[in-house]
Amino acid sequence: MAAPQHVFIVGSKGIPGNYGGYETFVDRLTEYHQTNELLKYHVACKAQDRQRFSYHNADCFNVKVPNIGPAQAIYYDVAALNECVSYIRRNHIEHPIVYILACRIGPFMAHFQRVIHRLGGKLYINPDGHEWMRAKWSAPVRRYWKISEQMMTKHCDLLVCDSMNIESYIHEEYDRYNPQTLFISYGAETRKSGLSDDDPKLLDWYREKGLSAKSYYLVVGRFVPENNYETMIREFMASDSEHDFALITNVSDKFLDELKDKTGFDRDPRIKFVGTVYDKELLMKIRENAYGYFHGHEVGGTNPSLLEALGSTDLNLLLDVGFNREVAEDSALYWTKIPGSLSALIHKADRMNADEIRALGMKAKRRIADAYSWRFIADEYERLFLDGPESGR
Repeated sequence: MAAPQHVFIVGSKGIPGNYGGYETFVDRLTEYHQTNELLKYHVACKAQDRQRFSYHNADCFNVKVPNIGPAQAIYYDVAALNECVSYIRRNHIEHPIVYILACRIGPFMAHFQRVIHRLGGKLYINPDGHEWMRAKWSAPVRRYWKISEQMMTKHCDLLVCDSMNIESYIHEEYDRYNPQTLFISYGAETRKSGLSDDDPKLLDWYREKGLSAKSYYLVVGRFVPENNYETMIREFMASDSEHDFALITNVSDKFLDELKDKTGFDRDPRIKFVGTVYDKELLMKIRENAYGYFHGHEVGGTNPSLLEALGSTDLNLLLDVGFNREVAEDSALYWTKIPGSLSALIHKADRMNADEIRALGMKAKRRIADAYSWRFIADEYERLFLDGPESGR
């Protein structure tokens, strides 16, 4: 039997037990391919100790990262790539593929591309979303992210974009480098939660948060300005909705105080910051039981929380940007940041009948099953790694 194709994945925090978008992607990819003898994954994991272990039949190696503040991410990616190169050399691996998630280490890319090519390998990159546009970064850091993205686009063999909008942006912005790109989306679950409507875990959570099934609009996501929490809160407060608005997010006190000053949301009992939920089955059930879901993300590619909402919640109210339209198409309702847009949509959504809501929910779930299921995404990656980029065209 021929040797398997070795794929080295760098850039996630590692598996198992991390819950970001890239971490979930690596977890699902290795899970769906764990019995595939044609593929052998090697996954970098950020940790305090140096050791190797097996998970989903992937070779996972810990990379020790010193506590050096924001530069940690850059140090981690470079150290992980050095470890990949050493492993490839030590084990005489032929034709390896090194797949880097996110564009953090542009200044080092020309070097690593040369080294990997000399070893007979290929260098693939997932450019993520527009990291340089995120409001949390200072102006110098944003400039670094933009330059890093440019250099990584220039010095790689393929960019795997998880959004068609990102793929178009790469060609428009960096056409002079003639980048080779391929669209493979992020994935989502298509099943229902394993919890029943009367599960004590669910009922206890509802009791603690002052909520009940179908009584609330929901948002799940990182607590950052570009996810438009201010607009969603302000517009909900302006609505006459009798529902609650539950926000599942990791609250930052500074941003929370800022929002409180700007909106006065603490005077509206309908708005409930309910903390984080890391129990996957419970979170799925909370999504399923939401009356509706708000999605205000406007930076980044295909967003995991949007896919999960479309797979679970029937009624989805999305910010009208290309990324979100591309994913949901006509299975959701859309709002803009113009004052009054979302509150008017909430008014309309509150008055929709059960059949209208159910029809939207069926469309959304069909959209996820057809184009975004993890099985479908895993198959796309198998084709890419075994047959090359042209197989995806």
